[in-house]
Amino acid sequence: MENDKHTFIVRCGEIALKGMNKPYFERMLMERIRKALRHYDGVNVRRKEGLIFVNAPAAYDVDKLANDISKVFGVASISYALEIESDMETIQEKAAEYMLDLMKTRKINTFKVEAKRADKTFPVQSPDIARRTGAAVLKGCKVLSVDVHDPDCVLYVNVRRDSSFIYADKVRGFGGLPLGTNGKGMILLSGGIDSPVAAWMMAKRGMMIEAMHFHSYPYTSERAREKVYDLTRILSGYCGRIKVHSVNLIDIQQAIGENCPAEEMTILTRRFMMKIAERCAKKYNCDMLITGENIGQVASQTVQGLVVTDNAVELPVMRPLIAFDKVDIMDLAQKIGTYEKSIEPFEDCCTVFLPKHPVTKPKLENILHSESLLDCEALIEKAMETLETVVIDPE
Repeated sequence: MENDKHTFIVRCGEIALKGMNKPYFERMLMERIRKALRHYDGVNVRRKEGLIFVNAPAAYDVDKLANDISKVFGVASISYALEIESDMETIQEKAAEYMLDLMKTRKINTFKVEAKRADKTFPVQSPDIARRTGAAVLKGCKVLSVDVHDPDCVLYVNVRRDSSFIYADKVRGFGGLPLGTNGKGMILLSGGIDSPVAAWMMAKRGMMIEAMHFHSYPYTSERAREKVYDLTRILSGYCGRIKVHSVNLIDIQQAIGENCPAEEMTILTRRFMMKIAERCAKKYNCDMLITGENIGQVASQTVQGLVVTDNAVELPVMRPLIAFDKVDIMDLAQKIGTYEKSIEPFEDCCTVFLPKHPVTKPKLENILHSESLLDCEALIEKAMETLETVVIDPE
């Protein structure tokens, strides 16, 4: 077996359905893979006949490489493969060696071979490639037997014009579309469970992400803001570089508390957050706002509350978690690695001045009347003076 390099086969998922635009999406995916592997020297990423191939020096850790590739949106699956000469005798010999090596780390009693002849000029057809390769494995690994229905291992043989590939695993990626193929969105990022997952889901659809974080220092701690930066750092492993814009809301919250009905504190604060986020979104060329809101989860997330919130802005508001159960959101947070950080017990601005009985079915005319009691533009301008931007890069 060849040991001078690692070879990975990377398969595109939804990209394969893009028709005339498919080459563009494939080029974007290759560029994202290169960026994900930029810290490795000597990596080559190439596209050939509908697949993307990644070669890296053998000195690097295979599992680490595969994990880094799997985080790239647009990758449907990955296989760590043995690249060999497209010759039937070589295929048979290397397949037997490959299986012997595999048996050292796995308990394998049965196997089957699945062959694909991508090069139609190859003189042996797919069924015969599978049959002859299986015979060579049986001869070289005498303890094995064939089971075509429920094997312990499936050995794949992919025959192509320049070289062939042998592999036994297909590791699933996250799929979706490559970053940068669907504009840019501004996520309202708290330190909770939901908003990081919402950002991840929109990035999975090809959207670049910037973040807007609101705090109420000194009522909220600096550590609470650091928690948001830590969450962003986890997200950047999937989304690349993310700018986090943070704004202090304390003067706005105090003004609402002094001039407006207590039960409207949450919905009014939320409207100010949306207005400020929209200003930043337009300034930084974002196409839409993104939130982690979910129908009925908290008082401000009733249908009526969401309608009143949306009225505050002109940009469209994307809510990818809108119909998710909380358990499903938590499961996805664990899968992408944000859950443990999200549940750390640091307060956020939404818990400051939280009313005992927040309005759950706000009427727009009442909320607009309460806002008329405030100098909204002056409050927003003063809040914008506290704007701080931090750039978070993947580790």
